[in-house]
Amino acid sequence: MNGSLHHREPGREATAAPAASPTAGHRPATALPRLLAELRGPGAAPRPLDARALAALAANPGCRRRALLDGAGVDKSALARALGSPAGFGRSEFAFVRGNVFEARVRADGGAELVRLLRERFGADGPAPEPGEVNVPDLSAPGPEGRTARTRLALAEAFAGGGWTLLFHPMVRLDVAGSPATLEPDAVAVHPDGSCTVVEVKSFPVVDGSADAAKVGAAARQAAVYVLALRGLAEEIDRQPASGGEATLPAQAQAQAQAQAQGRAGAADAGPHGADRVRSTILLVCPKDFSNLPTAEPVDVRKQLAVTRRQLDRLTRIEDIAAAVPEGTTFDLRLADDDRTPTRPAEELAAAVDAVPAAYAPECLAACELAFHCRARSREAGAVEALGRGVRGELGGLTTVESVLEAAFGEHGDPADPAVAALRRAAALRAEALATAGDAAGRGGLPAAGHRNGDPGCR
Repeated sequence: MNGSLHHREPGREATAAPAASPTAGHRPATALPRLLAELRGPGAAPRPLDARALAALAANPGCRRRALLDGAGVDKSALARALGSPAGFGRSEFAFVRGNVFEARVRADGGAELVRLLRERFGADGPAPEPGEVNVPDLSAPGPEGRTARTRLALAEAFAGGGWTLLFHPMVRLDVAGSPATLEPDAVAVHPDGSCTVVEVKSFPVVDGSADAAKVGAAARQAAVYVLALRGLAEEIDRQPASGGEATLPAQAQAQAQAQAQGRAGAADAGPHGADRVRSTILLVCPKDFSNLPTAEPVDVRKQLAVTRRQLDRLTRIEDIAAAVPEGTTFDLRLADDDRTPTRPAEELAAAVDAVPAAYAPECLAACELAFHCRARSREAGAVEALGRGVRGELGGLTTVESVLEAAFGEHGDPADPAVAALRRAAALRAEALATAGDAAGRGGLPAAGHRNGDPGCR
């Protein structure tokens, strides 16, 4: 495959009484779960924070609005629709079905095709496993807590097993600004040497060895989140192999975990340990050309991993953001009896959303459900952020379009400021170019505006 698959860019209270005004006094300090439940509204189940949303959050760590809404588990898609600014992106039902069909093919025959691709792309780890030799543990368990505990036990067993193990849709956790996020990779493959590889299964095609670079980059950022979470889990398993969630499982599973831990303690293990078990190169599996046959390529996510770790470390803790929100603020839609139709006035919702600071950038349009609402507010305020982060960085202390225009035409700003000086120079060059063009048009050297030489005016 060509370089497009080796992309390495850097790297969401149903009461009759009216809601309290978001401009009221700040809410008192209390337990974080209670704060987040108040923000969601009574009866509203929290939306899980998945890797796609987490990657988008890490790409814009300065946005407190998204951090709080995601931390509280607010349904941002429903909130955007209630505000009259629905998201302009999403996955179609056809793409969803096609993705499920392709993933089922990858998982067929106990993951034999996936193991073949892993051996082919990462080098053979010993002889090819015979049919039935690949361990595919059942990770089903009641609730996220049970599935997370079951994943931990299966992964600990795979580390000690010495053979191939495939974990399909395991569940792991990652702490994000003080709030736990539950993540579900497509698959994790444990090699015979005790190392493991994150597998991303995507339905976009690889045509003639080339894939869409933007989609490959998005998959790499998403996989970096899984790698980060799995490294923490691998360190925990090697440090405390017999603890961490067994109490939520049957006694037989607990006994199995303890037996595996004792086996590991007495075995001489020369393989990787802790975070080093999780490889920084993931396997991206996609349909080949226009068929449904899987093909795969390794993708190095070290750069995305470093960026994601740094950006998540920068996130303000959720309790700090929630404590600064005015008391009485809630994002409750007050759904009708059909559990779909919001009854709360859009003006109240807008006031609640605007009570939390946002950091809008044009890139949000492809990643955040509230991007259209934030863009409208940014344009109303004349904020230069609407023009992009690069422009915002170049303009320094000039934060509005009006102040930029005033600085360019000499009505405002310090001439010693490099940004002001550059704007005035650009305005002078523009005026000179327009004057020259006007003189040339008057002499017939250039067509007048709206006209071509010898032709009637363009319409």
